[in-house]
Amino acid sequence: MRFIGAGTRDNFEYRELTTFWTVPNMITVARFLLVPLFVFQTVSAHYGWATLTLAILGSSDWIDGYAARRLDQISTVGKWLDPVADRVALIVIASTFVATKIAPAWLVFSIVIPDVILIINALVLFKGSPNLPVSNLGKIRTALLLVGAPLLLLGSTTWGTTTLIGSISTWVLALACVLHVIAAIGYFVQAQRKAKATTTGTPWSG
Repeated sequence: MRFIGAGTRDNFEYRELTTFWTVPNMITVARFLLVPLFVFQTVSAHYGWATLTLAILGSSDWIDGYAARRLDQISTVGKWLDPVADRVALIVIASTFVATKIAPAWLVFSIVIPDVILIINALVLFKGSPNLPVSNLGKIRTALLLVGAPLLLLGSTTWGTTTLIGSISTWVLALACVLHVIAAIGYFVQAQRKAKATTTGTPWSG
């Protein structure tokens, strides 16, 4: 079973739905709604519950993609809703970690600064989303962030402080942040190339 692109049907022609009401989109919305619950649990120092919330949040990011491909419910809305939900969730999670002194400031800076640059770049070039395909590097980066975050919280629990979980989570998040910057550079270059191709009228394959 493949992990990246799980649920893909071989030799199957997928359709693209225009409706918002699909199973994957509902999972994405539910994931987004878990973010404020996580913030409350973390600020209240309920790290065990916050870890569980993050674990559900992270696994749902894989589940909605699987459902979209397996159920043939890829949608126009889902293509932008899923990455937007991921970006907002990761920024809020990182900011909460830094604000509660669970993680150092480099965590939020390495996530927020590249994302802000990409947003500004997209607004200047396309006045909105550039609709770029998600790279495998970007998927790995997101997976590492969503694995490292609950591990970091687990390392902050009474039980976790006596283990190596905190140190492991720091290295996982550091690697994820490095990949985040590299992926952001890739998206920046792709956006520039797509804008140039659009201006010149030449085909753009991504």
